Amino acid sequence: MTVFNASPWRSVVTHEMKTGMKKDTVDTGRLKKAIADSAKTVESLAGQTQDVAAACAAVVRALRAGGKVLTAGHGGSAAEALHMAEEFVGRFRTNRVSLPAVALVADSTALTCIGNDFGFDRVFSRQVEGLGNKGDILVLLSTSGNAPSLKYALEAARAKGVKVLCLLGRDGGALAGLGDWEIVVKGNATERIQEAQLVLVHLILDAVEEAYA
Repeated sequence: MTVFNASPWRSVVTHEMKTGMKKDTVDTGRLKKAIADSAKTVESLAGQTQDVAAACAAVVRALRAGGKVLTAGHGGSAAEALHMAEEFVGRFRTNRVSLPAVALVADSTALTCIGNDFGFDRVFSRQVEGLGNKGDILVLLSTSGNAPSLKYALEAARAKGVKVLCLLGRDGGALAGLGDWEIVVKGNATERIQEAQLVLVHLILDAVEEAYA
């Protein structure tokens, strides 16, 4: 015990705890601003209700016709892609029939295999080539719209007869105008865009659930 207390590691940590830590209080004004910015970004979607309704209807049509939903994104958008797919297969609110959906970010063996053999930019397109069928719909989530892997996935979807819904941010980036349906969340803060995109995901899930009620 004495040796541990005298170790260099403990000395460094103790020193940092005494001299290097910032204050442990949180600026409530900063919190209020973040909440207000988030609410403003989400509220901006009200100006795109026609586009949101069209996206919802497209997903409903694809599922009713026997197609499935494929989802993809990076980082926080990958988390939303996972969430969207599991809510289709599991449930959103009600115990309706399970609906086919696959998150292309979910299979770590596929991602590492494809990334190793074909390059990271092909991690989604290769899966679209293997899993996508005519009548399916691919949902691409991105705050910037500039990820090459998503553009390649879109191109693969075109070749397979898979429709594409793009949920984007900022000015839409390289994916702007390329999808069959598109919703662009206006804003510059990545976290605010992701929060609004999660609302879009929930709106789509709600519309599907209503259609299968």
